[in-house]
Amino acid sequence: MADDTKVDDAAAAEAWEKSLEAEEAQKAAGGAAGGGGEQRILNQSEIDTLLGFDAKEDKRSAATDGIFAILDKSMTAYDKLPMMEVVFDRMVRQLSTTLRNFTGKNVDVNFESMTSLRFEDYLNSIPLPALMDIFRAVEWENFGMATMDSALIYSLVDILLGGRKVANPPRVEGRPYTTIEQDIVKRVVDIVLLEMSGAFELLAPASFVFERMETNPRFASVTRPGNPVLLVRFRLDIMEDRGGIIDIMLPHATLEPIRDLLLQMFMGENFGQDTVWEKHLGKELRSAQVELEAVFKEKTAKLRDIMALQVGTTLMLDCKQSDPVILRCGGIAVTTGQIGRVEHSVAVSINDAIKRKMDDSGG
Repeated sequence: MADDTKVDDAAAAEAWEKSLEAEEAQKAAGGAAGGGGEQRILNQSEIDTLLGFDAKEDKRSAATDGIFAILDKSMTAYDKLPMMEVVFDRMVRQLSTTLRNFTGKNVDVNFESMTSLRFEDYLNSIPLPALMDIFRAVEWENFGMATMDSALIYSLVDILLGGRKVANPPRVEGRPYTTIEQDIVKRVVDIVLLEMSGAFELLAPASFVFERMETNPRFASVTRPGNPVLLVRFRLDIMEDRGGIIDIMLPHATLEPIRDLLLQMFMGENFGQDTVWEKHLGKELRSAQVELEAVFKEKTAKLRDIMALQVGTTLMLDCKQSDPVILRCGGIAVTTGQIGRVEHSVAVSINDAIKRKMDDSGG
């Protein structure tokens, strides 16, 4: 009897195991046929990679991946400014001639790029030592910054101070700039700001004035670290193998007063203006009929006196027949006149010229 019980239990266990295997095989087949019937759970490494927290990558690459890229895109997203390219193209032509006269050498200025980024990211990208020139936009009541790289600074010093013409001039890195080098940079920045002021004159009056020079990025704050800025980069090629990069950084808050002008697609664009329609509208307005009122005198009365008026009631007005009358159009006094008679009609003779503008009193 015990042997029979053991045989039955073994058979039941074997049948249960076969049923589980068949169920797992059915689930696997259904998942393969249905294309992902079950949702796969991501492991921790995949989540870190998706969010940009991968510890194996360096900080610079991680900051441009995952959730950091989404946040950075939302911070730096801004309207494109088509007129900025027109302004800086004009500045390039003028700056090339001015620097050629200043250095006595052949100088080529090229407009390289114009990008939007956060102010903090731009400060972190400046190699040290550096000279950051803060300038003020007088009409816009805000600030900007101009920066030259070390290659351009050393090239200008060699050329202006009579350095030797060598194919690859030696670069002195890791030391602060001298007073002579700072003065030369300031003179070049003054020239750049003057030409930039002239380039912006096409859109609106603008005067860029040198404010101060900083060597530490912490003291060169012209806006909040997270605010978007516009970075315009130029390349200056002097003689053969000399030159460098100059950056013009303008916060978007600085450009806000002329933002509508910078959004134009071409110079002189006026949205909604049509000269043909203006002429037609002016012609139709001149032929329109309006109602003209001749007011002899006005009197203020109480409501009970108005309610007591009857047929034959006489209103006493404090005026004479020779007093002038006021001509009104749409409730606005336009001129005065003298009342009279022409044949069988009452007429008004105009005494004063028609008022083209309304007075502050509305008369």
